[in-house]
Amino acid sequence: MGAANGECLGWAARDPSGLLSPYKFTRRSVGSDDVSISILYCGVCFADVIWTRNKLGHSNYPLVPGHEIVGIVTEVGSNVQRCKVGDHVGVGTYVNSCRACEYCDSELEVHCSKGAIFTFDGVDVDGTITKGGYSSYIVVHQRYCFRIPENYPLQLAAPLLCAGITVYTPMMRHNMNRPGKSLGVIGLGGLGHLAVKFGKAFGLKVTVLSTSISKREEALNLLGADNFVVSSDEKQMRALEKSFDFIINTASGDISFDLYLSLLKTAGVLVLVGFPSEVKFNPGSLNLGAKTITGSVTGGTKQTQEMLDFCATHKIYPEIELIPIQYSNEALERLIKKDVKYRFVIDIANSLK
Repeated sequence: MGAANGECLGWAARDPSGLLSPYKFTRRSVGSDDVSISILYCGVCFADVIWTRNKLGHSNYPLVPGHEIVGIVTEVGSNVQRCKVGDHVGVGTYVNSCRACEYCDSELEVHCSKGAIFTFDGVDVDGTITKGGYSSYIVVHQRYCFRIPENYPLQLAAPLLCAGITVYTPMMRHNMNRPGKSLGVIGLGGLGHLAVKFGKAFGLKVTVLSTSISKREEALNLLGADNFVVSSDEKQMRALEKSFDFIINTASGDISFDLYLSLLKTAGVLVLVGFPSEVKFNPGSLNLGAKTITGSVTGGTKQTQEMLDFCATHKIYPEIELIPIQYSNEALERLIKKDVKYRFVIDIANSLK
């Protein structure tokens, strides 16, 4: 489907069953600050499950998911200076913001006071509902496009645009890039495996905390973690008391926050990037030891570009399973079952016809 006439081919869910199937729609024409991107790859995120199946109760159908987008620039507006036709670029979890509030001014657009406009199922400035990267192309304001560093494999760049930046942002905010410090990573999925890779690149001593003993081998040998602990083993967990400077919880299952806070050293930080059903702990677990519990989502445009450049410099590559778009329904089912190592990426260019 050609971008010239605005026609776009995608895969969309039509109802809360979440079943995806081919769908034709139109994209807006390229404005003076816009970039048109022919999509090559799109990562599969758990957000795709949540939105296609209306888990939050506000999904608008037909819904085209996908917010880990990598492609090639095919057209630019007259004011565009950030990129040119032929450039490899990425688009993450949002495609617009007010560009006037204190957060946008600080390049923290994800926290825009008026609300960042999500890459899919968001209401754009023209009133249309945004449609994501399970599609042939996308039109985005230049501010929300990121340059993929030369020589970085494009299919591997896709997961960085949500999973990667989601763990990188709090690691930088809380100074986790200090060699020799210790990091615990709860959960070893799309986000967790990247937290391990960033931790090692920062020179941290990394321990994976997982309920799945089956992940031990890959955690230590493929991802390079220093230690692996089965989090359901009380004896192993007690042995870790006051041993971590930082813990990142990438899982969305419910955990004992009191137990995990006890694993932090004095002034340690526990960051939540997953969404458990509740966060509950004894105030003493926090106050005694001056500990911090904090949350984070993705990141601003400046930090997203920094993260992409950092990954290229340090050769940090996500572990992916490349799939055709025709497999996307099975991929979402497998994602629910946690049956992926460690991120699905859709080969849009070679399968979306």
